Amino acid sequence: MRRKLAGRSSRTAPKVVVLMGGPSAEREVSLSSGRECAKALRQAGFEVVELDAGRDLPARLAEYAPDVVFNALHGRWGEDGCVQGLLEWLGCRYTHSGVLASALAMDKSRAKQVLRLAGLPVMDSVIASADEVRNRHVMAPPYVVKPNDEGSSVGVYIVHEAANGPPQLSDQMPARVMVETYAPGRELTVAVLGDRALGVTEIVTRGWYDYDAKYKPGGSTHVIPADIPAEIAAACRDYAVRAHQALGCRGLTRTDFRWDESRGLDGLIILEVNTQPGMTPTSLAPEQAAHTGMDFPALCRWIVEEALCRA
Repeated sequence: MRRKLAGRSSRTAPKVVVLMGGPSAEREVSLSSGRECAKALRQAGFEVVELDAGRDLPARLAEYAPDVVFNALHGRWGEDGCVQGLLEWLGCRYTHSGVLASALAMDKSRAKQVLRLAGLPVMDSVIASADEVRNRHVMAPPYVVKPNDEGSSVGVYIVHEAANGPPQLSDQMPARVMVETYAPGRELTVAVLGDRALGVTEIVTRGWYDYDAKYKPGGSTHVIPADIPAEIAAACRDYAVRAHQALGCRGLTRTDFRWDESRGLDGLIILEVNTQPGMTPTSLAPEQAAHTGMDFPALCRWIVEEALCRA
């Protein structure tokens, strides 16, 4: 594939294949992200092909011979190092994080180990069988149960202190799950572009920031910049950049936090690092970029150009 790329005229607009859809539980979100990114990249002057990622992906990429692949996939396979490994094998340049960083960030338990070693604050957690979690409290409530390798708050259960018994997990939950000490407080998030934190947003919801709150109209309100003390905002930005670097991420990431304001800085906890954050103009990371003066086409252009510059 690289032989074809080498022959492309320098006067031709770079060809970008936008990967979207795929087989994960976050397929619909990915399709939305991909369409918006494709539209923005056309506005930014690129030649764009939209590709719903399926089993014929290697053949389709060989057919299109892109200069770069814009990865707009979310969830398993597209965000966990699998498609990144395929793109490496095919010799494609691609956006966002590489194989190892993607796999680490998607595996919540291993990501916590890396972040803890980097001196960053995370909640205690254990990996347990779903059957055991259904039968007994594997830790004292309050706690949260979630898949160890899904995003977008897919399959999250909150067990409160007053719970009568353990959670009755659905049959769709994986055989082994993460059980994590509940982190109270306000929802904060920071996007990192390269090595720069873009800002701090507070996410305000009526309840848990679940899948519906993230993606349904009116499900949440974004406050940017977050109305928090300067010390906390600075710590959020610092922690997000350090987490991005500790996991070996590149391009764009978004780090999510909980902050218990009654505890000051000690109440700031990293929940997770997203290597493939939502990419519509109103998604959290593009909102932060816009707040710095970078509109959505410019953000998408930066992401592509960063990938094109890699050796």
